[in-house]
Amino acid sequence: MPIRRHKPTSPGRRRSSVLDFSLLTKKRPEKTLVMIKKRTGGRNNQGHITVRHRGGGTKRLIRLVDFKQFRFNEAATVRAIEYDPNRGAFIALVEYADGTKSYILHAEGMNVGDAVVSSKEKIEAKVGNRMPLECIPQGVTIYNVELEPSKGGVMARGAGTSIQFLGVEGDRALLKMPSGETRTVSKDCLASVGTVGNADHRLVRWGKAGRTRHRGFRPTVRGKAMNPVDHPHGGGEGHNPVGLKHPKTPWGKPALGVKTRNPKKMSKKFIVARRKRKKK
Repeated sequence: MPIRRHKPTSPGRRRSSVLDFSLLTKKRPEKTLVMIKKRTGGRNNQGHITVRHRGGGTKRLIRLVDFKQFRFNEAATVRAIEYDPNRGAFIALVEYADGTKSYILHAEGMNVGDAVVSSKEKIEAKVGNRMPLECIPQGVTIYNVELEPSKGGVMARGAGTSIQFLGVEGDRALLKMPSGETRTVSKDCLASVGTVGNADHRLVRWGKAGRTRHRGFRPTVRGKAMNPVDHPHGGGEGHNPVGLKHPKTPWGKPALGVKTRNPKKMSKKFIVARRKRKKK
């Protein structure tokens, strides 16, 4: 999906870019497959902020995307490709032979009129088809991968992401994640063949603060610009450095470069190689 640039008619448009939505074939979502999204503003049931920098934004409807696709050996025809405001990837409206409609993630190369099939047996490894990992040819890129059998896809669901299937060893399948991490999952986990579409989503330049506010993000203030009572980095006269041995979160925990993964987590034994840290 290409990126479109506006004429620089204002400071906000001069540095911004938008996606070209020419691939989309339907503007309004399917009424039976949406629900109202209740906005919380990052607050819990007691009114306390538990997630900072959230609030406002344009009203949205949640699209009920089927990440499981448990209707096995039933071909579904792609009827439309739609925009989903809740994710970077596009979604595809598919219809089964009995008239039932469902939303699935749109994959690169998936077009209106294509047929996609989900099966527990080996089928053709074409874009959009879903089957257990043990039935997928080695080296194929996959998306919407289950972490546990029958729990639904949770990995590689973002725009432009995919996982490389390396093969099967015993009862485990070896996967190379988008982060570079190599890990194993059960060979009975389902996965869809292909790559999630709309890979250019990451190249969009928002241009002005207002577009970010429309997405539901509120401003982020630097800790060193606060008072000492509000942040460990706060205080001092003028532009002072952090003044600590290590930078900290607002709650005093170490930040930036600190491992946050629990070393006692059960799934650690399934990680073959950790992701490589990027050098600055």
